[in-house]
Amino acid sequence: MYAASAPTPAPAQGTVTASSAPELGTPDPGGRLAGVVTMFGSGLSNQAGAAIGSLAFPVLGPVGVVAVRQYVAAIVLMAVGRPRPRTFTKRQWWPVLLLALVFGTMNLSLYSAVDRIGLGLAVTLEFLGPLSIALAASRRRVDACCALIAAAGVVTLMRPGPSTDYLGMGLGLLAAVCWASYILLNRTVGRRIPGVQGSAAAAGVSALMFLPVGIVLVVDHPPTAGSVAYALVAGVLSSAVPYLADLLTLRHVPARVFGLFMSVNPVLAALVGRLVLGQNLGWMESAAIAAIVAANALSTLTSRA
Repeated sequence: MYAASAPTPAPAQGTVTASSAPELGTPDPGGRLAGVVTMFGSGLSNQAGAAIGSLAFPVLGPVGVVAVRQYVAAIVLMAVGRPRPRTFTKRQWWPVLLLALVFGTMNLSLYSAVDRIGLGLAVTLEFLGPLSIALAASRRRVDACCALIAAAGVVTLMRPGPSTDYLGMGLGLLAAVCWASYILLNRTVGRRIPGVQGSAAAAGVSALMFLPVGIVLVVDHPPTAGSVAYALVAGVLSSAVPYLADLLTLRHVPARVFGLFMSVNPVLAALVGRLVLGQNLGWMESAAIAAIVAANALSTLTSRA
């Protein structure tokens, strides 16, 4: 659905995107079923990880959970990418540092939004980031219609009401802006640094940025074993599993199919939020999520790419 020339670590969503991964060969028709199953498992793992991580909010808060998740993401990406930072030039370093900052801000704003407005709505608002990139790059009338459909969904989600949490909504939209920035920065990093070294280095720098958070938490407010376990599970399910699963998926399915399946993530988030966290959505919120998902699906299905 959007492009970068190197695979990306799991963003708040934690997935390698349809065109963010390198060409991994011609999709194998015989392996498409396995690819679809893997995509579904990746999306479910991603949203389940976010839900489980939220269980640690009462002790660690969103900041603490994100810090642990950044550590896990860094370990996975550094092991896979094996970056050589000493060889990076100044021209290569600045987008890596910006990517690290955006990476951390994206996850922090998303988890803070989840804490305030629930998993389904937070992930749906964040999903506007990649959707906006895809629609902005097109000049087709159908995509203009998709943009209007998505905008209608957003207006419905953010309609004024006595219980409307505008700060939570704003944090979800901030996560969307960060995800869009993350996509654009990954394009630059992928062009300037070979393989996944740039993404891995950015994950490492982001983890270092959150290191003081971990130290403060341990010293001032020692976490319980249970809260740390929840946060670690969140890191594995929302970072490690989706990253590796999506690399495998892109060997078996076309990028267009992968992009279409991205639409399922807000729906999965709403379902996981209901089953795991007991977060029920009204029919208006459900209709808004459906509109945003439909906009992405329609744009992807009618794309010539």
